[in-house]
Formats: sequence, structure tokens, C-alpha cells
Amino acid sequence: MLRNRYIIIGFFLVLFGFAAPFLMVLKLIPSSFWLSFLSHAASVSGLFLGLIGASHYIEVNKKKSDSDY
Repeated sequence: MLRNRYIIIGFFLVLFGFAAPFLMVLKLIPSSFWLSFLSHAASVSGLFLGLIGASHYIEVNKKKSDSDY
């Protein structure tokens, strides 16, 4: 479903936001302003997508549990 996609995409964006600077520090990939900016933007957007997906997940499950009673 859509909320699961948000969480998964957010996870991979945050993972890229961690891996790219880590590889730049190890000098496995060349450091550049654009790659640093891209990794920061991916990390922030992944965090927001993950939070949005988690809030949708909680909202849907809360409605399901409320309808059980």
C-alpha cells in the first residue's frame, strides 16, 4: 500500500544520505558540493517520508482497532 511505500522509500533515502558521506570520508568516491547537497537532501526528505508513512500507518491501524470495539 502507499504508506508502506513511503516508509520503504524513506528508508532508502536515509540510507543513501548516510552511505554517500561515509564513502566520501573513506575516499572511495570523490567529494563534491553537489553530492554532499544531494545526500543531505535525500536524508531530510527520507526522514519526512518515513514520518509521513508511519503516521499514515498508525492512523489506519487506529481506525481498524477502534472499529473492533
